[in-house]
Amino acid sequence: MFHDTVAALAAQTGSVQVVPATCLASCDNGCAAAISAPGKWTYLLGGLSEALAPDLLIYARAYAEAKTGGVMPSKRPASLALMVRGRTPSLVPA
Repeated sequence: MFHDTVAALAAQTGSVQVVPATCLASCDNGCAAAISAPGKWTYLLGGLSEALAPDLLIYARAYAEAKTGGVMPSKRPASLALMVRGRTPSLVPA
C-alpha cells in the first residue's frame, strides 16, 4: 500500500510525520497525499504510486523548509511536477 511505503521511508529518515487518512476524495486521481502544517498552505497531490514515495518525501522536506509551504516547481522532483491537484490556505495559525 502507498501509505505503508511512505510511512516506512519517513520512519527511516525521521524527517516528516506521516498520518493516515481514510479518504481525500481523490478517487479519480489514484493514490493521493495531503501535505500540511500550521500556518502553511495545504497541498493535495494525486496520481501517486509507491514508486513515487521517495519523491513525495523530498517534496515534503522542501515544504517543511518553505515559510508558507509553497514549493516552486523548480524545487519539486520532476516526477511530481503535474501531481498537485489543489491547495487550501491554512486553517490553523502558525
